[in-house]
Amino acid sequence: MTARSDRPVSIRVGDLELRLAESDEEVEAAQALRYRIFYEEMAAEPTPEMAAARRDFDSFDPYCDHLLVIDRRLDSGAAGVVGTYRLFRRSEAAARGKRFYSADEYDIGPITEHPGEILELGRSCIGSAYRSRAAMQLMWRGIADYVRHYDITLMFGCASLPGTDPAAHALPLSYLGHFHMAPDGLRPRARPERYVEMRVLDKQAIDKRAALAQLPPLIKGYLRLGGFVGDGAVVDPQFHTVDVCIMVKTDWVTGKYMRHYRREDAQARGATGE
Repeated sequence: MTARSDRPVSIRVGDLELRLAESDEEVEAAQALRYRIFYEEMAAEPTPEMAAARRDFDSFDPYCDHLLVIDRRLDSGAAGVVGTYRLFRRSEAAARGKRFYSADEYDIGPITEHPGEILELGRSCIGSAYRSRAAMQLMWRGIADYVRHYDITLMFGCASLPGTDPAAHALPLSYLGHFHMAPDGLRPRARPERYVEMRVLDKQAIDKRAALAQLPPLIKGYLRLGGFVGDGAVVDPQFHTVDVCIMVKTDWVTGKYMRHYRREDAQARGATGE
């Protein structure tokens, strides 16, 4: 594994490289990957403009950082993009006069009142051939580096369960609502016109193991990092999903990942006699 300090994120693990997009071409490659996964694989509904371009894009993309997983066996640039995550910092939103994407679904006032730099995460996807726990850990390593570089105190975003029927997710939604609700001072709430009650099952009736098994890997990853959810789910008809708002305080995330990789680096130095 190699890393350099001149970029917010710069990691190599074998043939995979993790870094931020550095050109319009690389951002468009990330958008094309998002299109293939969200609209072709997961059957979201593109706008006519997206369908013509075969890219997923919106008004937020020009103002965000785009974290890329690149398979250098395919290409060292745009043609090798096999994973992506969209990152939007408060300082960039304020400078551009933009609100956060999540504000369309949630009242995020409690989040925006949090002191320090905050980060919205979104549009996460990775190619089917690369969907392993190791790949997700690599992505989280990159996010931890990014958080550390910009001194981010809180990250948040909408995470999705497949389909538009909340009743089909009664068990995992109830589990999240009963056991992982954010504290009052940090709790966003779904907008009234979109609010879906999460806690439809009694707390005593929840099988935690079964509920966890029904959660998508991304949401389970957030929970492993100490994540909380907001109050209420939201149905997203364009993406055919049921969304929850998740937030993570970053001090534990960076500590966990930095300790892990310091141990790994120390072991590597020991093996080479450095």
